[in-house]
Amino acid sequence: MTKKTIRIGTRDSQLALWQAHTVQKQLQDLGYKTEIIAVKSDGDIMLDKPLYELGITGIFTKTLDIAMINGQVDIAVHSMKDVPTALPKGIVQAAVLERANVLDILVHKGNLDFLEKEGTIATGSLRRQAQWWNKYPNHKVVDLRGNVNTRMQKLKDNDWNGAVFAAAGLERINLKPDSFINLDWMIPAPAQGAMVIVAMENDAFTIDAVSQLNDIETEICTYIERQFLKTLEGGCTAPIGALAKYNEHDDTIDFKGVLLSIDGKQKLEIDKAVDISEWKKLGFNSAQQILDNGGAELMTKIKSELKK
Repeated sequence: MTKKTIRIGTRDSQLALWQAHTVQKQLQDLGYKTEIIAVKSDGDIMLDKPLYELGITGIFTKTLDIAMINGQVDIAVHSMKDVPTALPKGIVQAAVLERANVLDILVHKGNLDFLEKEGTIATGSLRRQAQWWNKYPNHKVVDLRGNVNTRMQKLKDNDWNGAVFAAAGLERINLKPDSFINLDWMIPAPAQGAMVIVAMENDAFTIDAVSQLNDIETEICTYIERQFLKTLEGGCTAPIGALAKYNEHDDTIDFKGVLLSIDGKQKLEIDKAVDISEWKKLGFNSAQQILDNGGAELMTKIKSELKK
């Protein structure tokens, strides 16, 4: 084995570092030498504006992409739901790790009476906001930005009733409190709970090393979800959720997808099971069905609202 050290690029938040160290350990167990290089991202620095106002998909991944293209790091590890569906030229998906918990959870202050009445919950995600309003139209939703630790602190410091988080992020760094409920009615972000490793297309050594960490079931399910997102042209902005699950006993894939208006009043969803042999077009076909049934007009409306 060559002596090349694989340089792992990561953001410097606790969760990002946890992800990088997880990949580092797996590569070292295979006998590779590695080094972790932390880079600050624009998404971490610009905390004063909601993500969708910045008008950029991939704000958390851009800095690492540039570091890779400039040859400062060999791979980057990301929460896959943060990664734009179109990767920059020269960068490829090298592996998707086995998926963790896919659910969104509501972290609350110990009292859930507000769910029956009026309440205020916090989230920086248009998808979570729209699905929350769809179910609780009389609630107030406030913007919540920052890494997981910052958001947990803001929830403590404010008089909100709760905030929505991805279960996987809190579980990975042992921040999941006792006062939470699973939002199993909320369709997660495409690829939620999955970690992806990207590398330079022409770096055969690194791609060969990293591809050994790939989990094929997670790769297929996240491919379907991201294809659904890409076909609806969501980028990271429109309220779009998608979840694909593989069923071993009958070799099928269950797929749920949703597109909502920003205020949550309009909801277009799809729920179907197909044979595993049809997985390659499942995301595309499901998105086409939604686009043909009012989704195209809704996407136009969302885009014009986000431009305001």
